[in-house]
Amino acid sequence: MIDAAQRGGYAFPAVNVSSVTAINAALRGFSQAKSDGILQILPAAAEMASGATLKNLAVGAIVLAEAAHRLAEQHDVSIALHTDHCPPDLVESFMLPLIDETARRRANGLNNLFQSHMFDGSKLTMNDNLDQAVPLMKRCADNDILLEVEVGVVAGLDEVTGEIKAADPDFYTTPEDMLRVHDALAPMGRYLLAPSFGNIHGSYKAGSIELRPEILRQGQNALARQRGAQHRFDLVFHGGSSSPLEQVRQAGSYGVVKMNLDSDTQYAFTRPIADHFFTNYRDVLQIDGGMGRQAYYDPRSYLRKAEESMADRVAQACNDLLCAGHTLGRSGTNPNHSLNAEETHGNEHTAAA
Repeated sequence: MIDAAQRGGYAFPAVNVSSVTAINAALRGFSQAKSDGILQILPAAAEMASGATLKNLAVGAIVLAEAAHRLAEQHDVSIALHTDHCPPDLVESFMLPLIDETARRRANGLNNLFQSHMFDGSKLTMNDNLDQAVPLMKRCADNDILLEVEVGVVAGLDEVTGEIKAADPDFYTTPEDMLRVHDALAPMGRYLLAPSFGNIHGSYKAGSIELRPEILRQGQNALARQRGAQHRFDLVFHGGSSSPLEQVRQAGSYGVVKMNLDSDTQYAFTRPIADHFFTNYRDVLQIDGGMGRQAYYDPRSYLRKAEESMADRVAQACNDLLCAGHTLGRSGTNPNHSLNAEETHGNEHTAAA
Protein backbone atom coordinates (compact mmCIF):
# COMPACT_ATOMS: atom_id res chain seq x y z
CA MET A 1 0.00 0.00 0.00
CA ILE A 2 2.74 2.45 0.94
CA ASP A 3 4.78 1.68 -2.16
CA ALA A 4 1.68 2.19 -4.33
CA ALA A 5 0.97 5.51 -2.62
CA GLN A 6 4.52 6.73 -3.11
CA ARG A 7 4.46 5.76 -6.79
CA GLY A 8 1.00 7.24 -7.34
CA GLY A 9 1.46 10.45 -5.35
CA TYR A 10 -1.52 9.86 -3.06
CA ALA A 11 -2.12 9.14 0.64
CA PHE A 12 -4.52 7.01 2.66
CA PRO A 13 -6.95 8.27 5.29
CA ALA A 14 -6.18 6.68 8.64
CA VAL A 15 -9.56 6.65 10.34
CA ASN A 16 -9.80 6.32 14.11
CA VAL A 17 -12.44 3.81 15.23
CA SER A 18 -13.80 3.00 18.68
CA SER A 19 -16.77 0.74 17.92
CA VAL A 20 -18.00 -1.85 15.46
CA THR A 21 -20.33 0.76 13.98
CA ALA A 22 -17.38 3.07 13.30
CA ILE A 23 -15.42 0.18 11.76
CA ASN A 24 -18.33 -0.55 9.44
CA ALA A 25 -18.62 3.14 8.56
CA ALA A 26 -14.93 3.38 7.63
CA LEU A 27 -15.00 0.18 5.60
CA ARG A 28 -18.14 1.35 3.84
CA GLY A 29 -16.49 4.66 3.00
CA PHE A 30 -13.37 2.98 1.62
CA SER A 31 -15.52 0.65 -0.47
CA GLN A 32 -17.61 3.57 -1.77
CA ALA A 33 -14.41 5.26 -2.91
CA LYS A 34 -12.93 1.97 -4.19
CA SER A 35 -9.87 2.77 -2.13
CA ASP A 36 -7.57 0.94 0.21
CA GLY A 37 -7.37 2.47 3.67
CA ILE A 38 -6.23 2.36 7.27
CA LEU A 39 -8.17 1.81 10.48
CA GLN A 40 -6.50 2.94 13.67
CA ILE A 41 -7.21 2.56 17.36
CA LEU A 42 -6.27 4.99 20.12
CA PRO A 43 -5.54 3.74 23.66
CA ALA A 44 -8.69 5.54 24.88
CA ALA A 45 -10.78 3.80 22.22
CA ALA A 46 -9.29 0.44 23.21
CA GLU A 47 -10.08 1.09 26.86
CA MET A 48 -13.66 1.95 25.97
CA ALA A 49 -14.02 -1.17 23.83
CA SER A 50 -12.97 -3.35 26.75
CA GLY A 51 -15.80 -2.01 28.91
CA ALA A 52 -16.10 0.66 31.59
CA THR A 53 -15.23 -1.76 34.40
CA LEU A 54 -12.45 -3.81 32.76
CA LYS A 55 -10.54 -0.90 31.16
CA ASN A 56 -7.97 -3.25 29.62
CA LEU A 57 -6.33 -1.46 26.70
CA ALA A 58 -4.84 -4.55 25.06
CA VAL A 59 -8.06 -6.56 25.30
CA GLY A 60 -10.11 -3.72 23.85
CA ALA A 61 -7.69 -3.23 20.95
CA ILE A 62 -7.71 -6.96 20.17
CA VAL A 63 -11.53 -7.01 20.19
CA LEU A 64 -11.71 -4.13 17.72
CA ALA A 65 -8.93 -5.54 15.55
CA GLU A 66 -10.51 -8.98 15.37
CA ALA A 67 -13.82 -7.39 14.38
CA ALA A 68 -12.04 -5.37 11.70
CA HIS A 69 -10.40 -8.51 10.30
CA ARG A 70 -13.75 -10.26 10.02
CA LEU A 71 -15.60 -7.30 8.56
CA ALA A 72 -12.84 -6.36 6.11
CA GLU A 73 -13.24 -9.84 4.65
CA GLN A 74 -16.55 -8.66 3.18
CA HIS A 75 -15.00 -5.73 1.29
CA ASP A 76 -12.93 -5.81 -1.89
CA VAL A 77 -10.34 -3.30 -0.71
CA SER A 78 -7.15 -3.76 1.25
CA ILE A 79 -7.24 -2.55 4.87
CA ALA A 80 -4.29 -1.97 7.20
CA LEU A 81 -4.70 -1.85 10.99
CA HIS A 82 -2.73 0.60 13.08
CA THR A 83 -2.59 1.75 16.70
CA ASP A 84 -2.39 5.49 17.24
CA HIS A 85 -0.58 7.70 19.77
CA CYS A 86 0.83 5.30 22.35
CA PRO A 87 2.68 7.50 24.89
CA PRO A 88 5.68 6.13 26.78
CA ASP A 89 3.67 5.32 29.91
CA LEU A 90 1.28 3.05 27.99
CA VAL A 91 3.86 1.02 26.03
CA GLU A 92 3.79 -1.82 28.58
CA SER A 93 0.00 -2.04 28.80
CA PHE A 94 -0.92 -1.24 25.19
CA MET A 95 1.72 -1.64 22.50
CA LEU A 96 3.83 -4.53 23.78
CA PRO A 97 0.90 -6.91 24.44
CA LEU A 98 -0.34 -6.24 20.90
CA ILE A 99 3.09 -6.97 19.41
CA ASP A 100 3.13 -10.18 21.46
CA GLU A 101 -0.34 -11.08 20.12
CA THR A 102 0.88 -10.63 16.55
CA ALA A 103 3.92 -12.81 17.33
CA ARG A 104 1.59 -15.50 18.68
CA ARG A 105 -0.58 -15.34 15.58
CA ARG A 106 2.43 -15.54 13.28
CA ALA A 107 3.72 -18.58 15.14
CA ASN A 108 0.36 -20.22 14.40
CA GLY A 109 0.50 -19.32 10.71
CA LEU A 110 -1.97 -16.42 10.91
CA ASN A 111 -1.58 -12.91 9.55
CA ASN A 112 -0.62 -9.95 11.72
CA LEU A 113 -3.16 -8.52 14.12
CA PHE A 114 -1.81 -5.02 13.35
CA GLN A 115 0.37 -3.88 10.47
CA SER A 116 1.76 -0.87 12.34
CA HIS A 117 1.97 0.78 15.74
CA MET A 118 2.68 4.37 16.70
CA PHE A 119 5.01 5.34 19.52
CA ASP A 120 4.32 8.93 20.51
CA GLY A 121 7.47 10.26 22.14
CA SER A 122 6.85 13.81 20.98
CA LYS A 123 6.76 15.13 24.54
CA LEU A 124 10.23 13.72 25.21
CA THR A 125 13.55 15.22 24.24
CA MET A 126 14.79 14.07 20.87
CA ASN A 127 17.40 11.84 22.51
CA ASP A 128 14.88 10.19 24.84
CA ASN A 129 12.36 9.82 22.01
CA LEU A 130 14.84 7.87 19.89
CA ASP A 131 16.24 5.93 22.85
CA GLN A 132 12.78 4.51 23.47
CA ALA A 133 11.83 4.16 19.81
CA VAL A 134 14.84 2.06 18.80
CA PRO A 135 14.07 -1.08 20.88
CA LEU A 136 10.39 -0.80 19.88
CA MET A 137 11.45 -0.62 16.25
CA LYS A 138 13.47 -3.80 16.71
CA ARG A 139 10.51 -5.67 18.19
CA CYS A 140 8.23 -4.43 15.44
CA ALA A 141 10.66 -5.26 12.65
CA ASP A 142 11.07 -8.79 14.01
CA ASN A 143 7.33 -9.27 13.45
CA ASP A 144 7.02 -7.45 10.11
CA ILE A 145 5.27 -4.49 11.75
CA LEU A 146 5.93 -0.87 10.86
CA LEU A 147 6.69 1.56 13.68
CA GLU A 148 5.44 5.12 13.39
CA VAL A 149 7.21 7.83 15.37
CA GLU A 150 6.42 11.51 15.85
CA VAL A 151 9.11 14.18 15.90
CA GLY A 152 8.33 17.70 17.02
CA VAL A 153 5.19 18.78 18.81
CA VAL A 154 1.82 18.71 17.08
CA ALA A 155 -0.33 21.41 18.62
CA GLY A 156 -3.71 20.80 20.22
CA LEU A 157 -6.74 22.71 21.41
CA ASP A 158 -7.13 23.87 25.00
CA GLU A 159 -10.36 22.20 26.11
CA VAL A 160 -11.21 25.12 28.42
CA THR A 161 -10.37 28.21 26.36
CA GLY A 162 -10.59 26.74 22.87
CA GLU A 163 -7.25 28.38 22.09
CA ILE A 164 -4.61 26.54 20.11
CA LYS A 165 -1.71 25.33 22.21
CA ALA A 166 1.46 25.36 20.14
CA ALA A 167 5.02 24.68 21.22
CA ASP A 168 7.60 27.00 19.73
CA PRO A 169 10.18 26.29 18.32
CA ASP A 170 9.38 22.56 18.40
CA PHE A 171 6.17 23.28 16.49
CA TYR A 172 8.17 22.79 13.26
CA THR A 173 10.42 19.76 12.79
CA THR A 174 13.82 20.41 11.24
CA PRO A 175 15.38 18.38 8.41
CA GLU A 176 18.23 17.60 10.81
CA ASP A 177 15.86 15.90 13.25
CA MET A 178 14.23 13.98 10.42
CA LEU A 179 17.66 12.69 9.40
CA ARG A 180 18.35 11.62 12.98
CA VAL A 181 15.22 9.49 12.91
CA HIS A 182 16.26 7.91 9.63
CA ASP A 183 19.75 7.08 10.86
CA ALA A 184 18.38 5.54 14.06
CA LEU A 185 15.56 3.46 12.56
CA ALA A 186 16.28 2.76 8.89
CA PRO A 187 18.99 0.12 9.55
CA MET A 188 16.28 -2.06 11.15
CA GLY A 189 13.65 -1.72 8.44
CA ARG A 190 10.65 0.28 7.22
CA TYR A 191 9.13 2.92 9.46
CA LEU A 192 6.67 5.84 9.32
CA LEU A 193 7.62 9.38 10.32
CA ALA A 194 5.16 12.02 11.57
CA PRO A 195 6.93 15.40 11.54
CA SER A 196 5.40 18.61 12.81
CA PHE A 197 4.86 21.23 10.11
CA GLY A 198 2.21 23.39 11.75
CA ASN A 199 -0.42 20.66 11.88
CA ILE A 200 -2.78 20.44 14.83
CA HIS A 201 -4.86 17.80 16.56
CA GLY A 202 -8.55 18.64 16.55
CA SER A 203 -10.72 20.88 14.43
CA TYR A 204 -9.81 24.52 14.01
CA LYS A 205 -10.75 27.65 12.09
CA ALA A 206 -9.03 28.35 8.80
CA GLY A 207 -6.16 30.79 9.19
CA SER A 208 -5.60 30.11 12.89
CA ILE A 209 -2.35 28.22 12.27
CA GLU A 210 0.39 28.31 9.69
CA LEU A 211 0.79 25.00 7.89
CA ARG A 212 4.19 24.71 6.25
CA PRO A 213 4.21 21.58 4.07
CA GLU A 214 7.46 22.75 2.51
CA ILE A 215 9.15 21.41 5.65
CA LEU A 216 8.36 17.93 4.36
CA ARG A 217 9.95 18.69 1.01
CA GLN A 218 13.04 20.06 2.76
CA GLY A 219 13.34 16.86 4.80
CA GLN A 220 13.00 14.66 1.72
CA ASN A 221 15.61 16.70 -0.14
CA ALA A 222 18.02 16.54 2.79
CA LEU A 223 17.60 12.77 3.01
CA ALA A 224 18.26 12.24 -0.70
CA ARG A 225 21.20 14.64 -0.71
CA GLN A 226 22.94 13.32 2.40
CA ARG A 227 21.97 9.63 2.48
CA GLY A 228 21.39 8.84 -1.18
CA ALA A 229 18.65 9.30 -3.77
CA GLN A 230 17.31 5.79 -3.09
CA HIS A 231 16.06 6.90 0.34
CA ARG A 232 12.65 8.52 0.89
CA PHE A 233 10.60 9.17 4.00
CA ASP A 234 7.17 7.55 4.36
CA LEU A 235 5.49 10.52 6.03
CA VAL A 236 2.36 10.85 8.16
CA PHE A 237 0.14 13.95 8.41
CA HIS A 238 -1.27 14.15 11.94
CA GLY A 239 -4.21 16.41 12.62
CA GLY A 240 -5.60 16.28 9.10
CA SER A 241 -9.12 17.36 10.06
CA SER A 242 -10.02 20.90 8.93
CA SER A 243 -6.80 21.30 6.93
CA PRO A 244 -7.09 23.24 3.64
CA LEU A 245 -7.39 20.87 0.68
CA GLU A 246 -4.64 22.58 -1.29
CA GLN A 247 -2.14 22.05 1.54
CA VAL A 248 -3.32 18.49 2.15
CA ARG A 249 -2.52 17.65 -1.44
CA GLN A 250 0.72 19.59 -1.30
CA ALA A 251 1.79 17.48 1.68
CA GLY A 252 0.88 14.35 -0.27
CA SER A 253 3.14 15.41 -3.12
CA TYR A 254 6.04 15.56 -0.65
CA GLY A 255 5.72 11.94 0.45
CA VAL A 256 2.82 11.84 2.93
CA VAL A 257 1.28 8.37 2.58
CA LYS A 258 -1.02 8.47 5.63
CA MET A 259 -3.22 11.26 7.01
CA ASN A 260 -4.93 10.84 10.36
CA LEU A 261 -8.64 11.61 10.38
CA ASP A 262 -10.55 11.67 13.65
CA SER A 263 -12.24 14.97 14.54
CA ASP A 264 -14.05 15.26 11.20
CA THR A 265 -15.26 11.66 11.26
CA GLN A 266 -16.35 12.00 14.90
CA TYR A 267 -18.47 14.99 13.92
CA ALA A 268 -19.86 13.20 10.85
CA PHE A 269 -20.82 10.28 13.12
CA THR A 270 -22.43 12.42 15.81
CA ARG A 271 -24.24 15.01 13.68
CA PRO A 272 -27.09 12.75 12.45
CA ILE A 273 -27.51 11.30 15.95
CA ALA A 274 -28.00 14.80 17.36
CA ASP A 275 -30.46 15.56 14.58
CA HIS A 276 -32.34 12.34 15.32
CA PHE A 277 -32.77 13.21 18.99
CA PHE A 278 -33.60 16.88 18.49
CA THR A 279 -36.10 16.12 15.73
CA ASN A 280 -37.73 13.13 17.41
CA TYR A 281 -37.35 13.93 21.09
CA ARG A 282 -41.02 13.23 21.86
CA ASP A 283 -40.66 9.78 20.31
CA VAL A 284 -37.32 9.03 21.96
CA LEU A 285 -37.92 10.20 25.53
CA GLN A 286 -40.42 9.37 28.23
CA ILE A 287 -42.85 12.28 28.29
CA ASP A 288 -45.86 12.50 30.59
CA GLY A 289 -45.28 8.95 31.80
CA GLY A 290 -45.07 7.42 28.35
CA MET A 291 -42.30 5.27 26.95
CA GLY A 292 -41.72 6.98 23.64
CA ARG A 293 -41.75 4.93 20.43
CA GLN A 294 -39.34 2.03 20.21
CA ALA A 295 -38.61 2.59 16.54
CA TYR A 296 -37.01 5.91 17.55
CA TYR A 297 -35.15 5.04 20.75
CA ASP A 298 -33.80 1.74 19.39
CA PRO A 299 -30.07 2.52 18.98
CA ARG A 300 -30.09 0.90 15.55
CA SER A 301 -32.37 3.66 14.26
CA TYR A 302 -29.77 6.39 14.77
CA LEU A 303 -26.56 4.34 14.49
CA ARG A 304 -27.49 3.47 10.90
CA LYS A 305 -27.61 7.19 10.16
CA ALA A 306 -24.27 7.69 11.91
CA GLU A 307 -22.66 4.94 9.86
CA GLU A 308 -23.90 6.39 6.58
CA SER A 309 -22.74 9.92 7.45
CA MET A 310 -19.29 8.83 8.60
CA ALA A 311 -18.89 6.60 5.53
CA ASP A 312 -19.57 9.58 3.28
CA ARG A 313 -16.90 11.61 5.13
CA VAL A 314 -14.36 8.80 4.73
CA ALA A 315 -15.14 8.57 1.01
CA GLN A 316 -14.65 12.34 0.75
CA ALA A 317 -11.25 11.97 2.43
CA CYS A 318 -10.26 9.36 -0.14
CA ASN A 319 -11.12 11.82 -2.90
CA ASP A 320 -9.26 14.63 -1.12
CA LEU A 321 -6.15 12.48 -0.73
CA LEU A 322 -6.40 11.19 -4.33
CA CYS A 323 -6.48 7.52 -3.27
CA ALA A 324 -10.05 6.98 -4.55
CA GLY A 325 -10.03 4.28 -7.22
CA HIS A 326 -6.69 2.90 -6.04
CA THR A 327 -6.85 -0.55 -4.48
CA LEU A 328 -4.70 -3.64 -4.37
CA GLY A 329 -7.75 -5.73 -3.52
CA ARG A 330 -8.40 -7.64 -0.32
CA SER A 331 -5.06 -9.44 -0.34
CA GLY A 332 -2.76 -6.52 -0.88
CA THR A 333 -1.08 -8.51 -3.65
CA ASN A 334 -3.21 -11.52 -4.60
CA PRO A 335 -6.88 -10.97 -5.49
CA ASN A 336 -7.73 -14.55 -4.52
CA HIS A 337 -6.33 -14.25 -1.00
CA SER A 338 -8.90 -14.19 1.83
CA LEU A 339 -8.60 -12.09 4.96
CA ASN A 340 -10.23 -14.72 7.17
CA ALA A 341 -8.25 -14.60 10.39
CA GLU A 342 -8.83 -18.32 10.97
CA GLU A 343 -7.10 -19.31 7.76
CA THR A 344 -3.32 -19.73 7.64
CA HIS A 345 -1.40 -17.55 5.22
CA GLY A 346 2.11 -17.57 6.57
CA ASN A 347 3.52 -14.05 6.43
CA GLU A 348 0.74 -12.53 4.34
CA HIS A 349 -1.05 -9.71 6.10
CA THR A 350 -4.37 -7.92 6.05
CA ALA A 351 -2.68 -5.32 3.89
CA ALA A 352 0.72 -5.40 2.22
CA ALA A 353 2.32 -2.36 3.80
